[in-house]
Amino acid sequence: MSNYHIKNFPEYFHEYRKSVRNPELFWEEIAEEHFLWRKKWDNVLNWDFTKPEVKWFEGAQLNITENCIDRHLYTNGNKNAIIFEPNNPEEPTEYITYNQLSERVNQFANVLKSKGIKKGDRVCIYLPMIPELAISLLACARIGAIHSVVFAGFSAQALATRIQDSDCKMVITSDGSYRGAKTIDLKGIVDDALESCPTIESCLVAKRINSNISMKEGRDFWLQPLLDEASKDCEPEIMDSEDPLFILYTSGSTGKPKGMVHTTGGYMVYTAFTFKNVFQYREGDVYWCTADIGWITGHSYIVYGPLANGATTLMFEGVPSYPDFGRFWEVVEKHKVNQFYTAPTAIRALAKEGVEHLEKYDLSSIKVLGTVGEPINEEAWHWYDDNVGKKKAPIVDTWWQTETGGIMITPIPFSTPTKPTYATLPFLGIQPALMDENGKEIKGNQVDGRLCIKFPWPSMARTIWGNHQRYKETYFSAFENKYFTGDGALRDEVGYYRITGRVDDVIIVSGHNLGTAPIEDAINEHPAVAESAIVGFPHDIKGNALYGYVTLKDTGESRDQDNLRKEINQMITEQIGPIAKLDKIQFTSGLPKTRSGKIMRRILRKIASRDTSNLGDTSTLLNPEVVQDIMDNVL
Repeated sequence: MSNYHIKNFPEYFHEYRKSVRNPELFWEEIAEEHFLWRKKWDNVLNWDFTKPEVKWFEGAQLNITENCIDRHLYTNGNKNAIIFEPNNPEEPTEYITYNQLSERVNQFANVLKSKGIKKGDRVCIYLPMIPELAISLLACARIGAIHSVVFAGFSAQALATRIQDSDCKMVITSDGSYRGAKTIDLKGIVDDALESCPTIESCLVAKRINSNISMKEGRDFWLQPLLDEASKDCEPEIMDSEDPLFILYTSGSTGKPKGMVHTTGGYMVYTAFTFKNVFQYREGDVYWCTADIGWITGHSYIVYGPLANGATTLMFEGVPSYPDFGRFWEVVEKHKVNQFYTAPTAIRALAKEGVEHLEKYDLSSIKVLGTVGEPINEEAWHWYDDNVGKKKAPIVDTWWQTETGGIMITPIPFSTPTKPTYATLPFLGIQPALMDENGKEIKGNQVDGRLCIKFPWPSMARTIWGNHQRYKETYFSAFENKYFTGDGALRDEVGYYRITGRVDDVIIVSGHNLGTAPIEDAINEHPAVAESAIVGFPHDIKGNALYGYVTLKDTGESRDQDNLRKEINQMITEQIGPIAKLDKIQFTSGLPKTRSGKIMRRILRKIASRDTSNLGDTSTLLNPEVVQDIMDNVL
């Protein structure tokens, strides 16, 4: 991709105005100049949010792997495409050049074909963060199969649900995985899941932990011997721009997970273009996103976005705390990482351990810092800025969703002045709107409302697999002719956006709408507090009252808890007002989180309301044990 970077703030505004005045022309120019198409589109955009139906680059033909791999071979074949940093620092790093990636993807694609996988078939991938995970995505895309990655921390039940929903023909897994000092029996989980998945014809197994596992005759095959026999040449399947590239499941606030369908052309254009600008990637940089490819962040900003730009992308198998809390910084120093993209949860966990783990390492290579997954609180933002970026590397606080496919609201480094807790301004082509409860758009600044998007963008999900009606009801029924994000946001005096949390995390107390994020930010500024979560619970007089779950930095602290509760409420009163004070504050050993670091407020709401009859499947949580602990000590 040629050097198309936004260079300063006036240029951002100039390009943004162009992008919303004539979106079709704007995206057409980017698509034409920066990508390889087998056939050009007949029509740039066709859309109708009432149906809802969106088509980008209609009639165009391409294969995304030609854009991510083949076209870099002539100029950059010997450049590192993927750097694999294993869980155990004693194990050697693996460097995969674009030439090697090309051969490995083609071999893997030929293995898929040998097992009867063809264009349009669904392949479930349940792998740890090893090179085979990235390679298997690209191998599916090479032959037009639709990949459905399930994060390799989900339970057998959760895995089975996702396989059944999209009728997958194949599962790709490994004997097991490493997570810090632990090993996890992935193959055992897959075996349990497959007992209720009749559509699965074959299961490919990569060796990672060399454990003894059972292999079912005729269904299970070791991956490596098949790869060794496979040809290193595989012609790419020519895909229509609107052909599905992948399905990725996101948990609904109610009911079963939603299989978001992302298509090929628009997703490629948007993820590549956002990657280039949001991280200001330059030739020769080493970029590291710490997410797992099991989530949309990994799809868009470990695999497709970076590789479409011919970048060097780092894949990390481990966890930030193993063998100690300096592991991230050791990796940064070792590979001279230039862009570092992680989650606020990780930042808070590292901040809690103090700066001594960080001070041993040289972080001077870092040019841009990013955060993703949830709004970052002010204390964590400043810690990140002061200690990791040394006030020299701008922080891009990116807001986006599985459904959006790519980053939607974000600063542009070295252009947009940053402001802690604010995602700042919409990316080029993105047209946000704040709506009130009556469905009217709220104009002007210093306002808050429900965040919607008025106009389609190339990487938006096109439907929910097998359930277009649910797609329509979830995203297009709340506000006429607009995509509803499900998030609340406020717009400050200069037009910067701050995400205030899920609208279902807006609690109405005595008639006042209170977003939980600002209250949590206030609590988290208390020097004794590591993190917090606020939920509502029924109250006879107020309708709802606020219940706070608070984790302290030092759980063994012999502080006066009643005093601590008073101090926390005093801080809330000072920052937000007495209306936001908490009726109950429970000190916890931890908060229940998904593997991507999201706090499961649904569970906390039920516990606070003393409605614990059905908490759902808690086995997929990162730390299921804390749920019982919280229930035992509920106030």
